[in-house]
Amino acid sequence: MKGDALKPRYCVLFVDDEPAVLDGLRKSFRRSTLEVYTAESARLALELLAEVDVDVVVSDERMPQMSGTEFLTRVRRAHPNTIRIVLTGQATVDAAIRAINEGEIYRFLTKPIDAVELEKVIMEALRSNHPDDTELNPDARTQLAGALEHRHPGITKVVRTPQGAILLGDESD
Repeated sequence: MKGDALKPRYCVLFVDDEPAVLDGLRKSFRRSTLEVYTAESARLALELLAEVDVDVVVSDERMPQMSGTEFLTRVRRAHPNTIRIVLTGQATVDAAIRAINEGEIYRFLTKPIDAVELEKVIMEALRSNHPDDTELNPDARTQLAGALEHRHPGITKVVRTPQGAILLGDESD
């Protein structure tokens, strides 16, 4: 999936027992560069995670059968590199502490949240997990160019003719 140039590079899984919430998230992220998956229960999400490589999981806290914290703790154990975020409408300090300590979550967010803000948090999480990805981090591209220039002086300097052709070697003199 991640090697396929036609598909988005990163995947996010939203888990919530309310179908209307999941529908709203799907609609909000339809133009995103992220591939979006949804699950209406922690059990269904765990089944999906066994088959799909997911980069970020955003889970509700209060769900039947399994809390978001319990679910994200299982995700942490089985998929330690998957970023975990709680998005809940019923936040308590106790729930936040448990999610942080047991699920080792990246962020604890409360509903309602603006879709733009949620996408911003997800992209920040991806950047923190993939600091060398030049698509996520424009600064990484600059750092890479600087390192290349240091090792191979002149490699990042491009000289073009008035017609737009690239000049190689000493042709620019």
